[in-house]
Amino acid sequence: MMNINIGTYLADVEASLTDLSRHDVVGRMWRKDHTVWKPEPSEITNRLGWLTITDLMSEQVPALESFAREVREASFRHVVLLGMGGSSLGPEVLRQTFGSATGYPKLIVLDSTVPAWVQAVTEAIDPAHTLFLVSSKSGTTTEPLALFQYFRGLVNSAIGKEKAGQNFVAITDPGTPLARLAAEQGFHRIFLNPPDIGGRYSVLSYFGLVPAALIGVDITALLDRAKGMREGCASGVPIHENRGAWLGTCISTLALHGRDKLTLITSPAISSFGLWVEQLIAESTGKEGKGIIPVVGEPLVESAYYGDDRLFICLHLEGDDNSATDTAIERIQSSGQPVLTLEMRDRYDLGAEFFRWEFATAVAGAILGIHPFNQPNVQETKEATERVLQEYTATGRLPQVEAADSVADLMAEAGKGKYLAIMAYVRQTPEVDKVLTDFRRKVVERHHIATTLGYGPRFLHSTGQLHKGGPDTGLFLQITAEHEKELPIPGKPYTFGVVADAQALGDLQALKSLGRRVTRIHFSRGNTTAISRPANKLT
Repeated sequence: MMNINIGTYLADVEASLTDLSRHDVVGRMWRKDHTVWKPEPSEITNRLGWLTITDLMSEQVPALESFAREVREASFRHVVLLGMGGSSLGPEVLRQTFGSATGYPKLIVLDSTVPAWVQAVTEAIDPAHTLFLVSSKSGTTTEPLALFQYFRGLVNSAIGKEKAGQNFVAITDPGTPLARLAAEQGFHRIFLNPPDIGGRYSVLSYFGLVPAALIGVDITALLDRAKGMREGCASGVPIHENRGAWLGTCISTLALHGRDKLTLITSPAISSFGLWVEQLIAESTGKEGKGIIPVVGEPLVESAYYGDDRLFICLHLEGDDNSATDTAIERIQSSGQPVLTLEMRDRYDLGAEFFRWEFATAVAGAILGIHPFNQPNVQETKEATERVLQEYTATGRLPQVEAADSVADLMAEAGKGKYLAIMAYVRQTPEVDKVLTDFRRKVVERHHIATTLGYGPRFLHSTGQLHKGGPDTGLFLQITAEHEKELPIPGKPYTFGVVADAQALGDLQALKSLGRRVTRIHFSRGNTTAISRPANKLT
C-alpha cells in the first residue's frame, strides 16, 4: 500500500504518469527496449536481467537450501562476506533485518579497507571455522580481492594450504578473473550469477540470496513477495495502478520541481534498508549533472528546520515500534512537506520493496533522461587511487595533501538547495555513529540543509557516483584518521592502511578536479572521537 500526500504536486505526477502511458514506457521496459533511456544499447540491454531474475532464483531454492545445510553440518560458525557496493549492501540489509536463525552461522559483511575494521573482523572469528564469500560481479574489484589474500593467509595458517580453499566461496559472473581464481584455488563452491544484472540491482540474485540462505532466511518467502510486486509492476497493469511506476514517477517528478532530497524514514527494525536504496538511487540517477540525493539515517528534527527541497518517504513496518516515526511524519506532513508512506506487513515484504525500488529507479531514469544502469564517474576515483598507489610504490610515501579550508569555511557556503556529504574514512562504531549523527542534527538545525553520511571506501561504490556526476550542490567533508595498527596485504608492497589512505586521497583529488567544494579533517592516532569538535563549532 502507498499513502500519497504530495499536495500541489499530485497533478504533475498524474500528468507524468499519463505521459508514461502514452509512450508505453513500462511495456517497452519489459520488452527490454533500450530507447526508453538512451539511443544506444550499451550497458542497458545487457543490464535488465533483474526484471525476471526471481523466476530463475526460485528454481535454485532447493540447491541453495541444500548448500546452507551443508555449511551448517560442516560446523562453520561465521560467514564473512568480502564485497563492495552492490555485492555487500543487500546482504548487509538482510543481516541486520533478519539476523541468523537458530543453529545458523553468524554473518559478517566486510566492505572496508580501513585496518581497524579488518582487524575487528579478524578478532571476531576463528578462521578455521569461518566460510568466506568473495563477492564481485566483475571479479576484479580491488577491495574484496585484497581482503581475500589477507584471510586466505589466515586460513592457510589455521588448517593448512591444501585444505584452505574449502573455506572460500565465490559469487561472480561467468568468465571473470575471480571465477578462474576460485577454480584454481579449489574453492568450496562457485556461484555464477546471470551476467545481465548490474551490481546494485542484484540483491534478488545469488549475490543476495546465497548469504541470506546461509543465515536461515526463508528465501522462498522473500522471492514470493518480490514476485507479487513484480506482478503489480507488469506492463498490463494500468499505469495509475502500477506500484513501481507510481513511486518512480513521484520521486523523479518532484526532483524536477526542486525536491531532489529524497529523505527516507523507516521503522526501526528495517532501518538498514536505507543502505541499499541509497546506492540504488545515488549511483543510478547521479550523472550528467542530474540526480536524486538520497538522505538516509538523518536524525529527525522539528519541521521548521527542513528546506523546501525535500520529499519524505516513510517505510512503515506493521507491528514495529513506530511511535517516534509516526509522530515525526505527522508533524512533517502537517507542515506542508510532501510525504509518501509505503506499508510493509512484515520483514519479508523487503523482497517486494527491493523490486519496487529497482523498478521505480528505472522509471525515474526514463523521466530524468539519464542512463540508470552505468556509473561513469566511479572510474575517476579508481584511477586517481591507482595513481596514488603507484606513487607510494615508487617513493615509499603518499603524496602530500594541500591545506584544507575549515569546516566553518565549508559551511559558509550552505544555502538553498545545498546538501552536506560527510565522508568518513574511519571504522564505523556506535560511538562514531553517535558523534556524526549529532553533527548532522546540528547542521540541519543551523543551516536548514540536508545531510548524508558515508563510510569510506564503501560509499565510493555507492554515493561516490552522485558526488561527482550529480548536481553541483554538494558540500563535501572528508574525515580521515591515523591508523593505530597496520595490516599487510600478501603479495602487495603496501598495507591496508595505505590502500584506505590512497582511496581517500584519490577521492579528494577527483572531487577537487571537478571543482567541488571539499574540506578534509585529519585526526591523530586513536583520536577519532575528536570528530565531535567540528560539530561543536557549529553550535
